[in-house]
Amino acid sequence: MASHFEERLKGVSSPPIIGRYFSADPSPENMTPEQISAFQLAAVQELVRRAYDNSFFYHKKMTEKKVTPEDITSLEDLAKLPFLTKDDLRQNPWATLACDKSEISFIHASSGTTGGKTIYSMFSWRDYYLQHVIIYPKLIPVKPGDICFIALPYEMSSAGLAYHYKFMIGYRATVIPAGKGGAYSTPEKAIRLIRKLQPTILVTSPSYAMLLAEVAAKESFDLKSLPLKKIWLTGEGCSQAFRERIEKIWGATSNFSYGSMECSGIANECDAHDGYHISEAHALVEIINPETGEPLPPGQVGEVVVTSLLRYDTPMIRYRTQDLGSIELTPCSCGLPLKKLRLWGRKVDQITIQDKSFSPFYLENILMSFPQVGNWYQFIVPEERDHLIVKVEAAEGIQPTSELARELNQKLTEKSGVPCLLEFVEQIPRTRTKAIRVVRLDQKE
Repeated sequence: MASHFEERLKGVSSPPIIGRYFSADPSPENMTPEQISAFQLAAVQELVRRAYDNSFFYHKKMTEKKVTPEDITSLEDLAKLPFLTKDDLRQNPWATLACDKSEISFIHASSGTTGGKTIYSMFSWRDYYLQHVIIYPKLIPVKPGDICFIALPYEMSSAGLAYHYKFMIGYRATVIPAGKGGAYSTPEKAIRLIRKLQPTILVTSPSYAMLLAEVAAKESFDLKSLPLKKIWLTGEGCSQAFRERIEKIWGATSNFSYGSMECSGIANECDAHDGYHISEAHALVEIINPETGEPLPPGQVGEVVVTSLLRYDTPMIRYRTQDLGSIELTPCSCGLPLKKLRLWGRKVDQITIQDKSFSPFYLENILMSFPQVGNWYQFIVPEERDHLIVKVEAAEGIQPTSELARELNQKLTEKSGVPCLLEFVEQIPRTRTKAIRVVRLDQKE
């Protein structure tokens, strides 16, 4: 009798290594670290060969680097291969394909929030299906019967559809494609659907979770009355303190999920909230020195580089994400064998004040620890970069006086080591897209 996994793979022409490693169990959670490494090497060798033989783009880059598929005999040999950058993907949208254009089933487009031309991410049906049929049931405990409310973008974005298919195909759960904007997916309608359908799983961004909570409060709907088992937060970063506010309002544990439009899902938190477990069947993660490109050992912070292991027709080999992180090999208290990734923000999002650079979430974590401050704020970076302007809303029931602003500003400056000018405003602009946390007036960024 065919296994459940084999039945789901019927009609999907997958590389033989997929059946060899996952036909009995569609999850790397039950593999040993040695088995995971063996799969990763086999996957890398397969996709490098396919890219070299079928993609002019990759063939040219490997030839220029004087490397061939035969040179990849260990995972350490990955460092011999050229990097893939955002600028590469901004050129010919079809250049990296290792298949015919007619085999492409999905095309996603970047939001453009980090500047530059639009990036297009493409999938054949085989690559897209494999992304979602291999799962992590302990790390992402979704089951048949769960009702999953997906409050993420769907139009031209990968985020909403990725979770939609992951839960529907991989976990066989019920999915509500709520979206995150437009006439048919307003926050008001989303709350009506949540109230009526009583979801057990919520997937959204940190800022939209707060926007939905505001609408629920206006309608006197207690979100803690829902049967929510879990919230996954993605699409934006946020601090631990902001996450704790979300959990208090919604009455459920929230875990961060890390991915990108280019590389899909990369890593997820477990309930220990002690780093992100890398989806090691999907992604091979390296940390490199962002200046030299040299690989860095575990524990050192550098740029996150991802090779997507289940994309044979649309290869993503050694993609430079521009995110900062480090890899940890110490076992997690949850018992999962998957390596952990710690994230330190995006290089392009770092704020520099008086020659000191830091992630905006470092400051957010301090700011959100003040109970007098509401859930909405903005950091304004002036042209001189001699201080940081911090605009905040007052928490409900708090009178926003100039004396309180001075008191909080002193605490924020002392705790952060960053000279700040905190001021209360009546309202920070709301958005259904990515929240604008940092406004740059400086011309040097």
